[in-house]
Amino acid sequence: MPHGTTARRALGRYGEDLAARHLTSVGMRILDRNWRCQDGEVDIVAADGDALVLCEVKARRASSYEHPMAAVRPEKAARLLHLAERWLEQHGDPPPGGVRIDVVGVLLPTRGAPLLEHVRGVT
Repeated sequence: MPHGTTARRALGRYGEDLAARHLTSVGMRILDRNWRCQDGEVDIVAADGDALVLCEVKARRASSYEHPMAAVRPEKAARLLHLAERWLEQHGDPPPGGVRIDVVGVLLPTRGAPLLEHVRGVT
């Protein structure tokens, strides 16, 4: 495996850990991490009150040309809604609060603490 792939995976894992910590700190309950099915993967599945939240995490180094949040385009959000249906097939009916897609962007500056942005309901 090339070094770049290993470094990218480590960055992604670090971003997901920060995102999970953030979601918990704002009162959400983590139900699943890196959940996979034949149609794809969801970084974090969480409960926010009575809503099911599928959270996409995007981590980037500050030197990257694209802001992390720009990486989640409408096609990606639509795919996440499809994956929500798959998750519910395995875990039960939709919750009373419905299903929401959130995105957490993590920007790692050269110096200092990571910058985290949480956008709720991107669809």
